[in-house]
Amino acid sequence: MNIPAELKYTKDHEWIQIDGDIATVGITDFAQGELGDIVYVDVDTLDETIDRDEVFGSVEAVKTVSDLFMPLTGEIVEFNESLEDEPELVNSDAYGKGWLIKIKFSDVSEIKELLDVEGYKEIIGA
Repeated sequence: MNIPAELKYTKDHEWIQIDGDIATVGITDFAQGELGDIVYVDVDTLDETIDRDEVFGSVEAVKTVSDLFMPLTGEIVEFNESLEDEPELVNSDAYGKGWLIKIKFSDVSEIKELLDVEGYKEIIGA
């Protein structure tokens, strides 16, 4: 299982890459493996400001639909439009081409509440 050390994580199995005041968000390799084949990604909150831990969209797999939660308070400034035609990118390249959204976050102090790789491994028992 791939868990890149340079990323931050949430208890909801999302990864976050911080670059200045922009955070790129996706779901972890563990999460996509648990969900199975992803057939649809729904994010209708583009250009909205959403509080941390609020739902910003959902991922639909063959067997289930799972809510996506904001890891940081901020405005969703970009959605990975490649997922409209190829939602399976979340399965095949979870930390690369399968990213979900980019957030312009507003509260830097929230970053310290995210998990590091060791904290995330504890949650999933890796």
